Amino acid sequence: MKTEQEKMLSGEFADTSDPELWHSYIGTQERLRRFNGLTPASQEYREALREVIPDVPDTAIICPPFYCDHGRHIHLGEGVYINYNCCFLDGGGIRVGAHTLIGPAVQIYTPEHPMDYRLRRQTIERALPVTIGDDCWIGGGTVICPGVTIGDRCIIGAGSVVVHDIPSDSLAVGNPAVVKRRLESDSR
Repeated sequence: MKTEQEKMLSGEFADTSDPELWHSYIGTQERLRRFNGLTPASQEYREALREVIPDVPDTAIICPPFYCDHGRHIHLGEGVYINYNCCFLDGGGIRVGAHTLIGPAVQIYTPEHPMDYRLRRQTIERALPVTIGDDCWIGGGTVICPGVTIGDRCIIGAGSVVVHDIPSDSLAVGNPAVVKRRLESDSR
């Protein structure tokens, strides 16, 4: 029988009141409180960041304040830069490819509540993974919804709401975000 954590990570509805999930969330909030009191220049910065996101590469930077619910389901590539005031709800897993730039106040959501209002009264939700490719630029204030994949070398315009997959080498903007044009992969 699967644990609630295993259900959550596999995209099944899970009981969010489960003690294991609750302790994971509360522990992460305590670690974030410490991290959010630092700057990238602080001597304790890298250690505090690793307490929130254990496998973060040395070349990745997250500017506090930063918010997430578990942290350990966030996987960042080399050279990732995440600007101030971002919120990553990572129950379903969030992967950000190498050398991707994420603007301020970007929100990435993996949780999804039931459509049936009667089920929403219960403490259940499911989480769908979000993947962002290498060398992307996600403009400030963008919202990325559950289950979305953004291909390599994409630019997502500031304030966009991404509800569908975006193919590699695309410029996408709007609410909902739509591809406006293809990008040349060797352009400057």
